Amino acid sequence: MQDPPAVNYVSLSKAMSKALRHQPERLGITLAPDGSVALTELIDALNRRGGWPRALTEADILQVVEHGTKQRFAVEDGRIRARYGHSVPLAIAYEQAEPPAVLYHGTSEANVQPIMDVGLLPMERQVVHLSADVATARQVGRRHGGRTVILQVDAARAARDGIRFYRGNDSTWLADAIPATYLSRLV
Repeated sequence: MQDPPAVNYVSLSKAMSKALRHQPERLGITLAPDGSVALTELIDALNRRGGWPRALTEADILQVVEHGTKQRFAVEDGRIRARYGHSVPLAIAYEQAEPPAVLYHGTSEANVQPIMDVGLLPMERQVVHLSADVATARQVGRRHGGRTVILQVDAARAARDGIRFYRGNDSTWLADAIPATYLSRLV
């Protein structure tokens, strides 16, 4: 007997991100106020969309959740949600956490002056994304195109001053906004 065709888990992760973070309506799903949807509903919607070498299963989704390097998703009580990165208007409750002393934000040279003028704002997302290390910030910054610039965030001072931080995963931290006074350009 022949093994079933393999699913491209990178493509599946991207489809799940689009559905659970940005455009649930494109798959015909409705997210609960906490950003979750029944796991079976997501699987059915992804299978209706098609483009997979075989029907997706719960095991496929759990493979992405458990082995994804960015820990974007969480499954609990038969429901799945994106842990961070939402652009859809939801009342996501992030758990406040004490950040490391320094965090980083990768961006393009073209964005640096506007950021230094007004600080880091969520823009089309719900929260600002920060990186725990320079390498991750550099990788994120490359997505903006142009020359990548790394901004350093004095997270310890910001936290002391009342800025709330939330943990997205091992390498991603979140904040409502970061005023420019806590930012410096990494040389």
